[in-house]
Amino acid sequence: MRGAVFHYDEDQDYGYINGVDGKRYIFARNDLSQEVALVRGTLVEFQPDDGTAHNIVAVTTPASGTASSRAAQPQGPGRSAQSMGLWAYFRRALGDDYRNFTGRARRKEFWAFCLCSIIVLVALFVFGILLNLAISGFGNGPRTSIGYVPALLFGLVTILPWTALVVRRLHDIGLTGWLALLCFTPALGGVALLVLGLVPSQLGENPWGQMPAGVRV
Repeated sequence: MRGAVFHYDEDQDYGYINGVDGKRYIFARNDLSQEVALVRGTLVEFQPDDGTAHNIVAVTTPASGTASSRAAQPQGPGRSAQSMGLWAYFRRALGDDYRNFTGRARRKEFWAFCLCSIIVLVALFVFGILLNLAISGFGNGPRTSIGYVPALLFGLVTILPWTALVVRRLHDIGLTGWLALLCFTPALGGVALLVLGLVPSQLGENPWGQMPAGVRV
C-alpha cells in the first residue's frame, strides 16, 4: 500500500504513516526495508498488518504537495490531521461536532471543552452581575436577574455538544457510548467524568475509528 509519513519520534522510535485508504499505521525504524527520510510528507510503500506498517520503502515520486501525498492524509469533513489548540477543539465541538455521536475524541479535546466552557460561563456570569447592577442603579433600584440570561442560554446550548463529546470520549477508550448515562447520574457523575478525562486513548484503530491525531504512544 502507498502512504505518506505523518510523524516520526526518533527518541521513542515510533511514527505514523497515513495510508491512501484513510487509515493511520504505526511503525518503528526496524520496519524499514531500506533507508527512508522519515520526514512528514515522504511518500512510501508498505505492507499493512492490523494497524501497523512493515517493509517500508521510499517511493521515487514528487514528495510533498502532490495529489498522491494529499490523498494519503486522513479523510473526513472538518477534521484536522494535526493536534489542535484548546479553543480550536472547543469551537469544533460547538460547530461541526455539536451532534456528532460517532468517531473518537482524545483527552485534550475533552479537557479543552471543560476548561473553555468554564471560562466562558464565568465571563458571562460576571457580565450578568454587572448588567444587573447597572439595570438596578447599583442598588438604588429594584433588583433584577435578567443579566444571567446569557449564561443560562450558553449552558443550554452546550448540553448537546457536551453529550456528544462524552460519547466520543468513551469510544476513544474502547467503550460504548451508552455509558455516557453514568455521567448524568447524581451519585456517579463526577467520578465517571474524572475517570473519562484521565483514561488514555486506545492505541490504533477500534470499532469507532482511527486513533485521534496528536495522541502520544
